[in-house]
Amino acid sequence: MASTAHFSEEEVAELREAFGKADIGGNGFIHTNDLTDVLKAANLPLPGYKARELIQNLTTTGDGRISFDEFISIFQNLKSDDVAKSFRKQINKKEGICAIGGTSEQSSAGTQHSYSEEEKYAFVNWINKALEKDPDCKHVVPMNPETDDLFQAVGDGIVLCKMINFSVPDTIDERTINKKKLTPFTIQENLNLALNSASAIGCHVVNIGAEDLKEGKPYLVLGLLWQVIKIGLFADIEISRNEALIALLREGESLEDLMKLSPEELLLRWANYHLENAGCNKVNNFSSDIKPDFYSIIKDSRAYYHLLNQVAPKGDEEGIPAITIDMSGLREKDDVQRAECMLQQAERLGCRQFVTATDVVRGNPKLNLAFIANLFNKYPALHKPENQDIDWSSIEGETREERTFRNWMNSLGVNPRVNHLYSDLSDALVIFQLYEKIKVPVDWNRVNKPPYPKLGGNMKKLENCNYAVELGKNQAKFSLVGIAGQDLNEGNRTLTLALIWQLMRRYTLNILEDIGGGEKVNDEIIVSWVNETLTAAGKDSTISSFKDSKISTSMPVLDLIDAIQPGSIKYDLLKTEDLNDEEKLNNAKYAISMARKIGARVYALPEDLVEVKPKMVMTVFACLMGKGMKKV
Repeated sequence: MASTAHFSEEEVAELREAFGKADIGGNGFIHTNDLTDVLKAANLPLPGYKARELIQNLTTTGDGRISFDEFISIFQNLKSDDVAKSFRKQINKKEGICAIGGTSEQSSAGTQHSYSEEEKYAFVNWINKALEKDPDCKHVVPMNPETDDLFQAVGDGIVLCKMINFSVPDTIDERTINKKKLTPFTIQENLNLALNSASAIGCHVVNIGAEDLKEGKPYLVLGLLWQVIKIGLFADIEISRNEALIALLREGESLEDLMKLSPEELLLRWANYHLENAGCNKVNNFSSDIKPDFYSIIKDSRAYYHLLNQVAPKGDEEGIPAITIDMSGLREKDDVQRAECMLQQAERLGCRQFVTATDVVRGNPKLNLAFIANLFNKYPALHKPENQDIDWSSIEGETREERTFRNWMNSLGVNPRVNHLYSDLSDALVIFQLYEKIKVPVDWNRVNKPPYPKLGGNMKKLENCNYAVELGKNQAKFSLVGIAGQDLNEGNRTLTLALIWQLMRRYTLNILEDIGGGEKVNDEIIVSWVNETLTAAGKDSTISSFKDSKISTSMPVLDLIDAIQPGSIKYDLLKTEDLNDEEKLNNAKYAISMARKIGARVYALPEDLVEVKPKMVMTVFACLMGKGMKKV
């Protein structure tokens, strides 16, 4: 394995990003034919003759595939070239980057873990504002953004749990957070709760452990916080939650086309909409990975000025006073001074979050994206179009089941991230990655990868979907009767969900089989284990199946948690007999959070227990069985 010791964490991140653009399947390999493009993406373009010579040597000595470690080795071999020196110089010149000496289990010895001071500053200010009135956080909030307060503050898990609830309300039952007289054990529980809950809302936390957070490892803390904050900022940037977004429809575009856009793409569309209304030039360029180039919008602050002026309240809505944006700062010649004047106007709207004047001028993409999202959330300045021929009935919100599946996929780190379940699976690339997660091998040579041609592009996607169904039937042995590739390609809800459920079910059972030394597990085995564990612990609860109506009270789940970790359930907080619907939901919220608190990575929602949804109920008991078996 090639060592990354010669590279900083920042350099490795740059190289991984370049490598990942060609590694569409996420299987850790690229083809030799893609090497030239990957090196170019890493700001290391080779002369034609050298590229051909390098590829020829690799083709003769290998199997046509290049792993990331091999790519690192290739880069090291080229680093004496002038162009490589230029690349390293470019990285080293980056301002605002702090290198922290140290290693993690995933890193090579001597690797430098870097983090952005600007991001730390922005996140601290956002957390201070979000939690300023929370009595449970007074021991750490407000934090000083100029110091490393943040990295110590997250160590007891309380701030992380609170921020998860701030981004996605009611994810964590407050009763399950340990808040007083903390011990190493109760802190561990809080961190388990935070990590498993973050996973449940779609954060990728595979390489983050409770110890990493307890130690306050900066690059991991900031990485997790960014995921949590971004999920919260993007929550309402979808048409089913904000029908006024339909105002962004372009001529000749269907509602379905608009609904397929990612939150980033909708934000860029929104910014362009207001810039066009302000008489400014629209920004239509996207980078090669189809993410909006926000730097091109905001680097000189002029576009921001016009955007603020467009969205500021005009006083024409009842109860909302007008806010006049002072545009005189546009005359400032210095970019930083102009940005500062612009941010002073943003502050009048209550939207001076995430960026400093320097962040605007440097074009920090992450922080500027957050700034724009926050501005949109507070002042979208859009109106639901009237008298348009729009089929409003076609705007369906995401169901609980769909959200659970989407969050599960994203927590596994699929690339690209799934924003809209059906449109984002229409080329089957995410499905292929899920197959590999359940140990079903994928022949990536048979997979068509983007960018797809304008003519015949959908045919390429359909070929992928046909192959995905073939793998499900022949390799995974799934029941896919009546399901064809066309159903996945067209986003047939019922049939697509049938495949996704079987993928999630197999993933869950595989974890149990790994713990049990390869022993096959089915529903009957899980039910038997649950009842045996409950009986051994002296509990009265039992279940006959995952459809048992007793599950609606959540008592079998709560008793099982207490059997696995005795004394963990505070029964005085619960109603155990003659429950109404509200009391059932109250128990279920506590049960789901407690399952996560003791270390079970549960994706189901409280409503799934109350309504006794057999599929989701099965995953809850299976995850608890996995936790229980680990303790044996």
